[in-house]
Amino acid sequence: MIRMKDVAERCGVSETTVSHVINGTRYVSPETRRRVQQAIGELGFYTNADARRLARGSSDFLGLVISDIENPFFPEMIKTFEAAALKRGFDVLLCTTNYDPERTRAAMRKMIGNKVPGVAIMTSQVGARVAEGLAVHRVASVFLNSPPVQMYRSNIAIDYAKGAGEAIRHLHELGHKRFAFMQGPQHRPSAVMARQAVLDAVVAYGHRCAVHQGENTIESGAETVRRLLAAGELPTALLCDNDLGAIGALGTLKDAGIGVPEQISVVGADDIPFARLASPPLTTIRVPRDLVGELAFEALDKMMRSKRHSGIEYRAETSLVVRQSTGPAPRTSAAREKSGSR
Repeated sequence: MIRMKDVAERCGVSETTVSHVINGTRYVSPETRRRVQQAIGELGFYTNADARRLARGSSDFLGLVISDIENPFFPEMIKTFEAAALKRGFDVLLCTTNYDPERTRAAMRKMIGNKVPGVAIMTSQVGARVAEGLAVHRVASVFLNSPPVQMYRSNIAIDYAKGAGEAIRHLHELGHKRFAFMQGPQHRPSAVMARQAVLDAVVAYGHRCAVHQGENTIESGAETVRRLLAAGELPTALLCDNDLGAIGALGTLKDAGIGVPEQISVVGADDIPFARLASPPLTTIRVPRDLVGELAFEALDKMMRSKRHSGIEYRAETSLVVRQSTGPAPRTSAAREKSGSR
């Protein structure tokens, strides 16, 4: 077994110097650092991560918790969080909850057990006890749409109102007056906030909006359209809580012979990569997931460096991305005739 002592002897330096090179705990001249790293490679020396964790009292991992690895909302956020973490010498311990409270609790136990100094919880389905438990173990945490901030706890608030207001203004200026909205599951705080933002914007322009329950799936959007068709009258504009639902709606409208945007305009939310590849390309409310990933790391980094470990409130603004799935509102009579014949 190759030991740190063997690396030190190969380089002609002390074991302490080798330790400083490995852990980045003190300045070492570039030439000495090069020799140590070369010896590590030649000898095949591997550090004992568990021993380092015990010695330092924390690991060189940061935690990242998301709800669904299959949801295209998350990859860009993961990518930017990981890139920022790597620049500071951290690896990322990723856990998924699949919206399951027990899996969420298990993820927190794993983070505490691995002595991570900070964890970004990028799912809004987390109770107050989770934050309290992390704080008790002095683990910095940052949440998504889950105030308030306090010691060891920061929050990233997504401003749904801005993007929703831009979307409704865009549709209003195109002459739309009859709206429908496919909302996300209302036990998720983010879905509640998105719903309220859309409805407030619709009311501000003097219109009404029929609300339909949905999920973050393509099938949910398809089912929403089937319900609208069965009712015998389409709105002139359909907004969806997420892009996957909007893409499902587009497919079902196409199968039914309903023209988008000639007979109905469709708007999604999130601006996942598939949105621009939809048919037609999807107009959507963009959530800046890359920025959210960067802010999540920044929040953890600042709390870990701060002597008081004070939390910070961050904001991430949404915005409208206009593509080909929205257009001028059709004449009311024509829209009723077409939807009524299906």
